[in-house]
Amino acid sequence: MNITSLLTKDTVLLDLAATSKEAALSELVGKLDEAGRLSDREAFMNDILAREEQSTTGIGDGIAIPHAKSAAVREPAIAFGRSAEGIDYASLDGQPAHLFFMIAASEGANNAHLEALSRLATFLMDGKFRDRVLNAATADEVLAAVNDKERELEEPEAPAEAPEAPAESVPVQADAQAGQEEPSALGKVLAVTACPTGIAHTYMAAEKLNERAKERGIPIKVETNGSSGVKNRLTAEEIAEADVIIVAADTKVEMARFDGKPVIQTKVGKAIHETDVLLDRAVTKDAPIYHAERKADKGESAEPKSGFYKHLMNGVSNMLPFVVGGGILIALSFFWGINASDPESPEYNAFAAMLNTIGGGKAFFLMVPVLAGFIASSIAERPGFAPGMVGGLIAITVSGVEGADGGSGFLGGIIAGFLAGYVTLFVKKMFAKLPDALEGLKPVLFYPLFGIAITGIIMMLINPQLTKLYTGLSSFLEGLGGTNQVLVGLIIGAMMAVDMGGPVNKAAYTFGIAMLDAGNFNFIAAVMAAGMVPPLGMALATTLFKKRFSKQEQEAGKTAYVLGACFITEGVIPFAAADPARVIPASIGGAAVTGALTMLFDISLRAPHGGVFVMGLVDGGLMKVILYAAAIIAGAIVTAFLAGMLKKPVVQAA
Repeated sequence: MNITSLLTKDTVLLDLAATSKEAALSELVGKLDEAGRLSDREAFMNDILAREEQSTTGIGDGIAIPHAKSAAVREPAIAFGRSAEGIDYASLDGQPAHLFFMIAASEGANNAHLEALSRLATFLMDGKFRDRVLNAATADEVLAAVNDKERELEEPEAPAEAPEAPAESVPVQADAQAGQEEPSALGKVLAVTACPTGIAHTYMAAEKLNERAKERGIPIKVETNGSSGVKNRLTAEEIAEADVIIVAADTKVEMARFDGKPVIQTKVGKAIHETDVLLDRAVTKDAPIYHAERKADKGESAEPKSGFYKHLMNGVSNMLPFVVGGGILIALSFFWGINASDPESPEYNAFAAMLNTIGGGKAFFLMVPVLAGFIASSIAERPGFAPGMVGGLIAITVSGVEGADGGSGFLGGIIAGFLAGYVTLFVKKMFAKLPDALEGLKPVLFYPLFGIAITGIIMMLINPQLTKLYTGLSSFLEGLGGTNQVLVGLIIGAMMAVDMGGPVNKAAYTFGIAMLDAGNFNFIAAVMAAGMVPPLGMALATTLFKKRFSKQEQEAGKTAYVLGACFITEGVIPFAAADPARVIPASIGGAAVTGALTMLFDISLRAPHGGVFVMGLVDGGLMKVILYAAAIIAGAIVTAFLAGMLKKPVVQAA
């Protein structure tokens, strides 16, 4: 695609009236809006200003390239503006900006559009091109300069091999001290460039590094992390052979691969405006050795590289606000009474019912779909989100089993997330060879249509089988009523901790409710006490064994105290999802002890929920309340010490 299909006469302003940066941006946005390229002028202006807040788009040499990728863009376009007097733009070199190229990319822009937009950015590295545009008398002359530059780059060139190390010294930079020389033996330099939107600065920095390195005889390879994906990716072999690596980025790039190599980390604008300074540092190896964060026990990189852990943690971190916010709102509703949210109860309170609906009926309802959606988006990026959300919703709403409500819960959500992610990858591969003209339809039509359909059909087929686990366990528990009560308490307690609110947990809870209806109040007491232990135990572990937990987990531990006290077992999910092999056994051990002790102490409780807020309803007076509390504390201590012994120390981020 030619740049002049995006930059047209109706988006050219040869004489900007603006005298300030914001006024210039507003004038250019207005030009795009007048030309019909925007669907919402104000929204696009806000996106442009948001990009400027990240870092200035005034790259120096009198050039500014404000840009944004926005839903307010009707079709990708470029607006050009020129100010003869110059405008203070907070440019990297501190000089006024005269040439303004505003790039407007739509959210659904295809690769052809993105490549054309990024190609313009590289044109501006050519001083002759800048001078021609600066001196153009008409809009047609501006467009002609762009067309001529495109044709120039399309002309085939004889391939050139990487230059040998020069026999004689090469001047460093224009303002270097006289007599300064390059080292006589130049090794291979690698570089990575990336900016938040991946449209302009990414490619300008790469162009400038390539251009100056070629002029100075420095072998270099530059990887770009742009909107259309990673281009010219550095291989493991190249990284191993490199003498130094330049990372010029204003956004996150994959860094773990550079572990143990000399790495210069800087802003992407520095690669454009201070290119020679960076190359000087590279050839003299003036760079610190980069060390990825390491686990204390094995020295392995702590950055999640790929696979199950990375995807699961993406889901858990985005689910956590729903767990915390919803759980605390449910707990607050109990201040008005354990049945305060039930309209049929004498304790009914409208505000308590509102809190319970927001926390339990809404926030907790969204917890599993959000978990699944973000697992899927970690695997397949944005196209995986919608299929993951739908799959997670099916997991909790479609049981397919008579008499079973709630579906397959948390475990079903995890399965739905991974299923949706890999289904979406398959769909993306299936449509990978569509013509370029249909590229824009992929993210808005093909990916969601087929991703949701395939994921939904599979979940509808397998979720009934997952839900049968719930009903089967319920039947199993109901058959244990006549056996040793302590053994039953131990089993029920363990089940409350197996899947943290999932089908096994719900089976145990349903059994407790059934026994409550039958007039046996011991089982619901064991169920509630055991359900409180996993979050309380892990919270205590974060307090006693701080070196075993990250700072984020230590903060989550503070919330887990509250959630555990409120009988919200889901409060342990963030810990269990991050380290299931250690946290789940520790939780089961403590909960089993509490369940057994509660039955041993013959504790009876008439409330089906409420945690510490209903301990006063324990039958038998103060002594029974103390024994009930002792059983819960004992189980929490067991969980805390098991977790402390099983988990490995972690290195806290600096």
